[in-house]
Amino acid sequence: MSVPIPAGTYVIDPSHTEVGFVARHAMVTKVRGYFRAVEGQIVVADEFANSSATATMKVDSVDTGNGDRDGHLKSADFFDAENTPEITFVSTGIKDVKGDEFTLVGDLTIKGITKPVELETEFNGAATDPFGNARIGFSAETEVEREDWGLTWNAALETGGVLVSKKIKLVLDISAIKQA
Repeated sequence: MSVPIPAGTYVIDPSHTEVGFVARHAMVTKVRGYFRAVEGQIVVADEFANSSATATMKVDSVDTGNGDRDGHLKSADFFDAENTPEITFVSTGIKDVKGDEFTLVGDLTIKGITKPVELETEFNGAATDPFGNARIGFSAETEVEREDWGLTWNAALETGGVLVSKKIKLVLDISAIKQA
């Protein structure tokens, strides 16, 4: 790290964090969505490579700005909120550290299916907020194949192609507060 991240245990601040996704819709536009209920922690170790992160997103908090679409995403066609109410991420390692950027490797579990993912991550800085909280911030993204997690619902289009893209971009902006 070119700017050292202060070691310690940090709790994700959900009011200043966004966990989002981007999917192609009808092959012509992008639809963005977010999980509004997010919790987790980041442990920054003295030896940065030994740091870790965990996060849990509540499926019922999915928000795409359209109630009907949100309801469909919560249904068994997609996330099946009734039977699998949470999506989890547990880091398994850090690699390719270059300055403030690194790859966070971990296991993403959706609908009870766990698959490895690699998040291209950037440390955005550390600061003390006006309330005296020590904060750190990260942004991260990756692209996944949603069908790897059993998210296979789709509809064919008359003009060719499908309604919902198989590739989904995950986009995260995380703010976390150091614990005493």
